Amino acid sequence: MDRIASKRPLVGLCFCRTVTGLDKTKFYVVGAGLFTGITVALYPVSVVKTRLQVASKETVEKSAFSVIRGILRTDGFPGLYRGFGTVITGAVPARIIFLTALETTKVMGYRMVEPLKLSEPTEAAIANGIAGMTASLFAQAVFVPIDVVSQKLMVQGYSGHAKYNGGIDVARKIVKSDGIRGFYRGFGLSVLTYSPSSAVWWATYGSSQRVMWRLLGHGTDLMEVAPSQWTIALVQATGGLIAGATASCITTPLDTIKTRLQVIGHDKRPSARHVVKNLIAEDGWKGLYRGLGPRLFSMSAWGTSMILGYEYLKRLCSKDGLDVI
Repeated sequence: MDRIASKRPLVGLCFCRTVTGLDKTKFYVVGAGLFTGITVALYPVSVVKTRLQVASKETVEKSAFSVIRGILRTDGFPGLYRGFGTVITGAVPARIIFLTALETTKVMGYRMVEPLKLSEPTEAAIANGIAGMTASLFAQAVFVPIDVVSQKLMVQGYSGHAKYNGGIDVARKIVKSDGIRGFYRGFGLSVLTYSPSSAVWWATYGSSQRVMWRLLGHGTDLMEVAPSQWTIALVQATGGLIAGATASCITTPLDTIKTRLQVIGHDKRPSARHVVKNLIAEDGWKGLYRGLGPRLFSMSAWGTSMILGYEYLKRLCSKDGLDVI
């Protein structure tokens, strides 16, 4: 856990129960439903972001709003959920892997940094960053194939991209063209994108939360009254917002390159260098930040929603009834 009560008196800083202190069945079942709901709400933003990232220079739709109008005009509301079935199928096992690795590694991270006698925000940043990066590395084995298939469905028929008859058709054509390795196109860049992104997200979240508690005057007096649940939720939500914004700004260029590599036609084999050269030729260096607006919104909204759901889930599934945040 982040900190044991005897060492950190404040509830807002004390209890971050690991999977060993949770009802695992309830944790995974309720968590799957909770995060599925969040995915449903935010999925259209991913579709818009992906289309902006793969658009050619000749594409008329240059902004998020024009992409949305184009999707609604050609496909109606269902067009905003292209590839959703594929994503939701792989999301449950991927998130189970991620959450288990995250909670387990977080404990190890705190044990590693505790002897260094660093400040609490610094300890939190390092331990959470290690946990976030490790969890992402484990989850990539499931996430990348889902990304490859779902992103092809998101952009089918758009800006010259091929059309498919669902996720199975995409999978069949990938296997026919590239074999199983085709599902892992852009795997290296995915690791380079999501692992640092996850590390930055969790490090920023862990440290910003503790800075905010200090600014609010908590965590220094053994006799102080624990903050209200509303205050806890506000601090967590703000931490998630800051973390999402920070991570998206740092990792968007890699995400843009990765997305282009993954949705490229089966008959083409461009390298990451070739993708970068094309982006810079079309839009200059700002081309690497295509889709930044939707990605910034998505990561910030997802981060805020996810962390509130995640912390609530741990409180809900605590075996001993302690406040878990």
